[in-house]
Amino acid sequence: MKRWIAQAIATFFYLGYSPLAPGTAGTLGAIALFYLLSHFSTLVYILFFLVFTIISIWASAEAECIFGKTDPGQVVADEVCGYLVTMFLIPPSLRNIVMGFLLFRFFDIIKPPPAGRAERLSSGFGVVIDDVIAGVYSNVILQVLIRLFG
Repeated sequence: MKRWIAQAIATFFYLGYSPLAPGTAGTLGAIALFYLLSHFSTLVYILFFLVFTIISIWASAEAECIFGKTDPGQVVADEVCGYLVTMFLIPPSLRNIVMGFLLFRFFDIIKPPPAGRAERLSSGFGVVIDDVIAGVYSNVILQVLIRLFG
């Protein structure tokens, strides 16, 4: 049962098994979660993010054992965490959601410092924290763009 739960969470309910761009598929799944969470208070958003991130770190570590490799491609819970950071305090408009998606995927792929270094941290923590850092970069830029261009 523990293995099944870890696998379901790590793959964000099996989106990570997408044959094409599983990280992108996981981020697309995160959009739906963000939209749902955007209807709740900031406190609920923060609490959900913190709990989900902690669970994702555990699930990602378990998934490394399940799949027998470090940061397996099927693990996309980290993309969900990163996208939730990207969209923190961002109004849920179609424009903002798309810009957040593009910014997050860009920073998740290029992994500017310290994200690239964080990726090498041990186990599930390293899997998740680099995407959280990419989410911080994306959020800052998105906040600036929204303020500049409305």
